[in-house]
Amino acid sequence: MKKTVMSIQGDRFLLNGKLTYSENADCPHQGLLMNARFIQGIFDDAADRERYNRFGKHFDPEENTDELIAALPDWYAAGLRAFTVGLQGGGPCFTIALDTIQNNPYGSDGKALDPAYLNRLARLIDAADELGMVVIVSLFYGVQTALLQDDDAVENAVKGICGWLRARGDRNIIIEIANEHDTGAYLCHKVLSEENGIIRLMELARRESGGMPVGCSGTGGYFSARIAQASDVILIHGNEQTRNQLYNLILKAKAVEPARPIVVNEDSQALSQLQVTFANGVSWGYYNNMTKQEPPVDWGITQGEDRFYALRLREYLYGEKPDLPLEDQFHLQGLEKDMAYEDKRFLRLASLYPEQVDHVDFFRDGALYQQAYDDPFCVNFIGNWIQEPVVGIKSGEQWRAVVHLCDGRVVEKTVIVP
Repeated sequence: MKKTVMSIQGDRFLLNGKLTYSENADCPHQGLLMNARFIQGIFDDAADRERYNRFGKHFDPEENTDELIAALPDWYAAGLRAFTVGLQGGGPCFTIALDTIQNNPYGSDGKALDPAYLNRLARLIDAADELGMVVIVSLFYGVQTALLQDDDAVENAVKGICGWLRARGDRNIIIEIANEHDTGAYLCHKVLSEENGIIRLMELARRESGGMPVGCSGTGGYFSARIAQASDVILIHGNEQTRNQLYNLILKAKAVEPARPIVVNEDSQALSQLQVTFANGVSWGYYNNMTKQEPPVDWGITQGEDRFYALRLREYLYGEKPDLPLEDQFHLQGLEKDMAYEDKRFLRLASLYPEQVDHVDFFRDGALYQQAYDDPFCVNFIGNWIQEPVVGIKSGEQWRAVVHLCDGRVVEKTVIVP
């Protein structure tokens, strides 16, 4: 017997007939579905599994799923009510070339569903059902679709996985046809790269799943009115978007009638985006490339960005303002033991309230190395979800982040590389 039944009422979500977060009668954000991108929850790589034995850990696909399941209660307690997991996973964008990965449970003709993937996905869905969480099941991911031989194979895969979900009787599922279908990686399949094809696949998924809600995302800032109109849940991404650009994207989604839920199911670790989405009644998806997308993943609420996201959720949803001294509201990360890969490290200054930061100065062994002005405050910033590495960092080096707040206060965080 399934324990969690998700339903939609206008632009709001209900779980078991009650608006989400209604356990807090004073919550002004009832009906939202705060989420995170846990896209690698059932990940494997037939090309070379051994290369993921890194970061001081051993990678095993079954253990990876089990560790995510073990972490879900803490995320639920923080206020998370949904997460996105991908049948074809996502990209360890910082470290491993995407076109070298083989993470495809469908077979080349789309008919051969891999039982190991299905078992891992079933365990995840069951764990979410037990807790009262929704799983956004993403069917296709960019470069992995090249492993499907043609458009017929894509349609076979949709029929197969959606039929499997229907047979299970799950009631806590949102189906995402493709992650960012407008990227060039999908051009090998007309049905995945064009609006008409996506709309046809959404109709197919809805029918084969027995009516589960369906949507499809595009890259940060992308919006298709036709795909949104055909969606049960409008899925948008906030990558590369300033707060104003994200607001403009939300306005486009809100113009779709009749109203339906709008879910950002991928953005970044830029917590200032929460101001925009909460103010406009939109659900936000935390996306941390480093801590939550580089296998083997640490699925727990790690120090720094993960923890600050969890604290901000409790503040917005339950009115629990974090009781942290100012110096503890910042965390210099990326210098932890075993976090180097091929002599590369990815440094960020995590902030509980990035809206209050003017800029950050990074010092390497006492010399100014770089400055950061946008949230998240990364060394070698490219966009709010991605950065270039720092190479050649040695044990014993001192890194210092000097945080200049908008009110004139200054906070310093110093790390000696282990």
